[in-house]
Amino acid sequence: MDLMKMMRQAQEMQAKMEAVQRELEAMTVEGASGGGLVLVTLSVKGDLRAIAIDPSLMKADEKEIVEDLIVAAHAEARRKAEAAMQEKMKAVTAGLPLPPGMKLPF
Repeated sequence: MDLMKMMRQAQEMQAKMEAVQRELEAMTVEGASGGGLVLVTLSVKGDLRAIAIDPSLMKADEKEIVEDLIVAAHAEARRKAEAAMQEKMKAVTAGLPLPPGMKLPF
């Protein structure tokens, strides 16, 4: 492989990665628990954007249940965020000869 071709591929990949970064910053995912009674919205990068709790859970004796549901909804949203990020990265790295196990910094 000649050096010019490698440089061109590196520049193309950098441009693609910058575009994906912008796209990822705008994407959000939602996690739900308790049959949708608790909803957590995260950016794909993991920033908490919103929490919605159904009013029926707002009882003093259900505090621990609400806390557990928030944690569960957050975990689901986090899994979705990671999956979305991996899917976007597949598109960027398609055809790029990365060594097995190497991850890009996202």
